[in-house]
Amino acid sequence: MTLCAFVLVSSEFLPVSLLTPMARDMIISEGQAGQAIAASGLFAVLTSLSISSLTRKLDRKLVILWLTGLMIVSGAIVAFAPSYPVLLAGRAVLGIAIGGCWSMSTAVLMRISNGAFLPRAIATLQGGSALATAVAAPMGSLLGSVVGWRGAFFCLVPLAALALIWQAVSLPKLPAQHGSRQASVITLLSKPGIFIGLIAVAVLFMGQFALFTYLRPFLETVTHVDISWLSIILLLIGLSGLAGTAAIGPLVAMNLRRVLVVIPALMAGVALALASFGGSFWPTVLLLAAWGLIATPAPVGWFTWLSQVLPDDAEAGGGLMVAVIQLAITLGATMGGAIFDATGVRATFEVSAALLVLAAFLAAMAARRAGQRCELSPVS
Repeated sequence: MTLCAFVLVSSEFLPVSLLTPMARDMIISEGQAGQAIAASGLFAVLTSLSISSLTRKLDRKLVILWLTGLMIVSGAIVAFAPSYPVLLAGRAVLGIAIGGCWSMSTAVLMRISNGAFLPRAIATLQGGSALATAVAAPMGSLLGSVVGWRGAFFCLVPLAALALIWQAVSLPKLPAQHGSRQASVITLLSKPGIFIGLIAVAVLFMGQFALFTYLRPFLETVTHVDISWLSIILLLIGLSGLAGTAAIGPLVAMNLRRVLVVIPALMAGVALALASFGGSFWPTVLLLAAWGLIATPAPVGWFTWLSQVLPDDAEAGGGLMVAVIQLAITLGATMGGAIFDATGVRATFEVSAALLVLAAFLAAMAARRAGQRCELSPVS
């Protein structure tokens, strides 16, 4: 499942480092190429909200295997897409896999790991996602320069096939469970602070991906880096994100509310600094390293918040959180592309900063309305 998570996240964000060659080959704008992320995000939203009810009578292992198989289909469609609509169709197939796998991952881990090992199992699964975040963009940039953007996407197909085989062999049968009832979306949203909190999450990810999706054209046209430095910078962002994820646990345990507010506020500062100093090489490198350090661990804080405010409905809340995040990624990439094509990179980054400031404000409101305590038990 960890390998599956790695391939999922790598596939989702591979276009970030391949926008320029994709746009050139398809004869479309870079903003249109960015909609490849929006397409997968939209279908991930729809799937995460419906997968549980649509598959409630099926063995969970079978569902996971089918979803993993969709990654293989998606990679092949994108790699050989003859046109832009076919490319978007392939990304839509990936979105189904993303929404389904992430919505079910925690529930599956709860069934195959006992209480003592569950925290380690969750950490291991998230490690696959963090590793993909670190290497997907630089790997895509490097592979794109060697085998082309289509070859870069196709390289994920054998990894997805390996994940499918490995899960088929190692996962036990997981028959559908009957008799349990999950809270409805309306019930969840009616609880104190939940609605404002989810809006804060949405605005945070919109601001993040309005900027992050268009880093390659920014670095190429504003900072004027070549392909070698582009790969190095993207790798640096990923490695700093790994460091941030490893370090955030004690901070969350000490003061969750402050973490939820400070992260988007710092991200907004970085976005504004990039808009102002993007033409200078080393300041840009340092700012992007700071971006990775701050932005990558943001979900840790919000999923910790979710476990605190919905201790009895964490599974239902997790599915809703996945839908909100994927919808926000879709909206952020779409909005960022439109602004990028219309007015350029500076305005795109300034809008990103404005959204992140709003996210910090909403996070403070959510924590206050939910009665969130500042002191939490240590995060495993």
